[in-house]
Amino acid sequence: MITIENFILITILSPLVVCVLTPFTSKNTILIDFLGPIGGIISSWGALNIMNSALNNQNTTLEIVKIAEGVSIGFEVTPLGAIFGLVASFLWIFAAIYSIGYMRGNKEKNQTRFYAFYAMAVHAAICIAYASDLLTLFIFYEILTFSTYPLVTHNQNETAQKAGRLYMSILVGSSVILLLPAIIWVWVATGSLEMSQNGVLEGKLDAAYAPLLLAMFVFGIGKAALMPIHKWLPAAMVAPTPVSALLHAVAVVKAGVFTMLIVLTNVFGIDFLAKTGASEWLIWLASFTLLATSIIAIYKDDLKARLAYSTISQLSYITLGGALATSMATQGAALHIITHAAGKITLFFVAGALYVGAKITKISDLNGHGISAPLIFLAFFVGSLSIIGVPPMVGSWSKFFLMLGAADSGYVVVIGVFCISTILNAFYLMEIPARAFFFKKEREINIKIPKLILIPTLITSFLTILLFFFIEPFQNLTSMIASKI
Repeated sequence: MITIENFILITILSPLVVCVLTPFTSKNTILIDFLGPIGGIISSWGALNIMNSALNNQNTTLEIVKIAEGVSIGFEVTPLGAIFGLVASFLWIFAAIYSIGYMRGNKEKNQTRFYAFYAMAVHAAICIAYASDLLTLFIFYEILTFSTYPLVTHNQNETAQKAGRLYMSILVGSSVILLLPAIIWVWVATGSLEMSQNGVLEGKLDAAYAPLLLAMFVFGIGKAALMPIHKWLPAAMVAPTPVSALLHAVAVVKAGVFTMLIVLTNVFGIDFLAKTGASEWLIWLASFTLLATSIIAIYKDDLKARLAYSTISQLSYITLGGALATSMATQGAALHIITHAAGKITLFFVAGALYVGAKITKISDLNGHGISAPLIFLAFFVGSLSIIGVPPMVGSWSKFFLMLGAADSGYVVVIGVFCISTILNAFYLMEIPARAFFFKKEREINIKIPKLILIPTLITSFLTILLFFFIEPFQNLTSMIASKI
């Protein structure tokens, strides 16, 4: 019988094995294409078993290296980690299949390097999901940054290099200057880097310093893309679309908001935040980011740029849910990791499909082309409805819990923020299928979508509907997070 410790190793090592094997299979195109999907299936199998153990309240810890008392490198099964681990590993299957169609269809160079670093990034994200302490979390947070740099700069032109410099300067700079000192502060205050599901700072940190420490964490977690440290995300859209999907749905930004939630719940603790009011300023910053980036998205004609600002807005839902410091809002924030991932990966898959199939990047060029690629635009429509939060799409569940959490916390203004944001979501997302199906065609464009791009896009769009009806296991996990707060 395979133990949970072994399942942890299977889940985190599968993408690492793919990364190591990829350079040795560069001359065998069939084998190199199959490595990613097979690695994703194996990793997902492990993640499903880990999720099952979390649902059964089996708290398992796997210590790799003990450095000192309270300081180690290891992994642990937690409800929130089980959610993120499954999201990263499961969506990797479809991202890997999609990448084959995209890289072939677009005749991209340096495909071996691309696949190797793609797998390394997934490995780092899964390790973040199961990190048992702040040291392990920080190490793999940095590995994720450095492993995605070659992906962001894949095209190796001046624009890509400039985007790469901005990407590294913000993400590495914020983590070294703010996140690392914040972690050291926690170690000094508590004598340990271990985390607890009801926080570790109460009684160890003067309440007057709590807002300052929280600010160091918030702005140190650059991957969460809160204003004003968000500009790396739109800049990174120069990368191939499979990288954009990795950044926005599978690994990078999800690692950011996962880290943010872990800090709010397992380092500070929701009760401590509620007593001290340390996160009140974060509520307003997240609300501002949520609305401001939605408004910016409306004015972006480049499809990937619009989706990038949409992502920043949606990430703020998760941060805002954690900052509200109620059990219901925390459940909504955790669920939004799943719901946003399924919807947003679909939207980026469509953006890539349009580029490979017709070299279309501008929304204004989509007029009347819905008939040429009806399934692709239908997938975008379904994914958009999920992001907006319309039943029976899975996105409606997380927004429902977030609204309940806002009401529970007494922040009526935040309910208004969610409502306005939903209207803005509909405005900037529904324009794409509306132009495709209802606007007059201005010029003839032959859109040919490779099957390896079309199939994963349709599957992930269907997933946004399927998850609506099978949300119970994930809702049970989020309720476990809330019950332990």
